[in-house]
Amino acid sequence: MALRYLAKHGQPSTNLQLFEQFEEAFEALVEGRVSHLLQCTAHFAHSDCVGRYMHRAYPVDVFIAGSKPLALVAQRSIATPRHVAIQPATRHYTDLSSFGDIIEAPTTVAVAEGLLAGTFEAGICAEEVINQAPEQLKLVQSLGPALDTWVVYATTQLPATSPLFLNHAPLNEKDNSRARHHEYYAKPNGFTSDDTKRNGR
Repeated sequence: MALRYLAKHGQPSTNLQLFEQFEEAFEALVEGRVSHLLQCTAHFAHSDCVGRYMHRAYPVDVFIAGSKPLALVAQRSIATPRHVAIQPATRHYTDLSSFGDIIEAPTTVAVAEGLLAGTFEAGICAEEVINQAPEQLKLVQSLGPALDTWVVYATTQLPATSPLFLNHAPLNEKDNSRARHHEYYAKPNGFTSDDTKRNGR
């Protein structure tokens, strides 16, 4: 995805530096060793990084892109896999209730590598991994591409005039009244009568 982003903006791939962990990548950013950082918001470390580096790393660009087609893949030699490896964001892409254990991996690439190495009995990763070892791996279920949101970070905040900012533009009285009337808050156990009163219902 980083290569596609660089190509779109006319930047050479030689400017790309890869990191094993996002904490290392964000540290490199705030220390000035890299100028920008690309992260998928579906990655399990995203929310932690946003909080940890608040006021030090700022979002400066965002885009939506489809991943490579994903699939549930398994070892051919195992009739009924006992466990499945996943990147946490893919947990609900399909029904995994038939597996006794779910093993979390940092990326779908790590899942694919584990399948090729024989470490994982089954896993969700790019479907193309089957082409690397068709005698070893089999397709259980095609899942298609995931449509993800990606964020680019830098250490200099965008100006308030940037079109990426959703500023607090004043609402007219009619829109403001409608917004107050339809303001709800999601609660795990549903709404109580007090909640509905507070929300003007």
